Amino acid sequence: MKKILIYLEPNKEVLKRTSYELISAAKILSEQLNIGFLGVLVNGTESQVKSAGEYGLTEVIMVNNAILNDYSLTSYAKVISETAKSSDCDILLFAGNASGLELAPRVAAKLSAGYISDCIALESAGGQITAKKPVYAGKAVITSKIKTETQVFALRPNVFTAVKTSTTDVAIKNLEIYITQEDVKSKVVSLTKNEGKLDVLEADIIVSGGRGIKAPENYNLIELLADSFGAAVGASRAVVDAGWRPHTEQVGQTGKTVSPSLYVACGISGAIQHLAGMSTSKIILAINKDKDAPIFKVADYGIVGDLFAVIPKLSEKIHEFKK
Repeated sequence: MKKILIYLEPNKEVLKRTSYELISAAKILSEQLNIGFLGVLVNGTESQVKSAGEYGLTEVIMVNNAILNDYSLTSYAKVISETAKSSDCDILLFAGNASGLELAPRVAAKLSAGYISDCIALESAGGQITAKKPVYAGKAVITSKIKTETQVFALRPNVFTAVKTSTTDVAIKNLEIYITQEDVKSKVVSLTKNEGKLDVLEADIIVSGGRGIKAPENYNLIELLADSFGAAVGASRAVVDAGWRPHTEQVGQTGKTVSPSLYVACGISGAIQHLAGMSTSKIILAINKDKDAPIFKVADYGIVGDLFAVIPKLSEKIHEFKK
């Protein structure tokens, strides 16, 4: 094996937390394999590179091109695959978020590489990488290997811990890759985001509501509890299908797969499709008036009670504790 390449995703003047998770995962893997690792950043800034150095990254490939100012799947895939070739990298790591999950398979195809998505563990034995990923809606975990020389992995967010190290000087190498408008088959021209809301994929704590909330106007209770925790707001499929919450908040097999430090399920029965999207959470708290609800079988802590009575009291106590 040669080197590990990490796709770094910007978030204003720093990077997305998932990028720091990739750096920490790559650092461990590089030590096991005794190989180097580096990142690729498209139209990045010095502050973004500096923040990567705080997590142990020592080398970044910068690709700057005005055509790449607007995100384009086709042009970005070309940049990453060409960077991997020119930098002699045969292991590529992506975050298992929206952009990573569309980029990783396209890059793998360009490099004729094997690809494993939704990895919750990467290990090395005898110079061979093994990846673990959940299957059958989270009921089982399989261990897989890639046989091709070049290997591509997408890592589930919030599973790999981002660990800060002493600040490291990062060597920046500018790379020119020939990109034309013909490489831009489609592009993102605008992005609207509520800056006051956390994305469930990035959040460390998530509070989700289910059918037990009874009506959309009652969702202020979920938002109240989320605010007390400083958490993101999530939702079950039943709530989203009813039109009470947007699909961007949906957690589950047909929504987003999350692994926060704390997942609070309010009025969610625990259908297998929902469990598939949150069962790898580090701690699960369930609030449900049905003591036999399936959610309690996977919960670390459970409160059997009416959420309309429990949530306001719980929110109040959390606010008091945080004062």
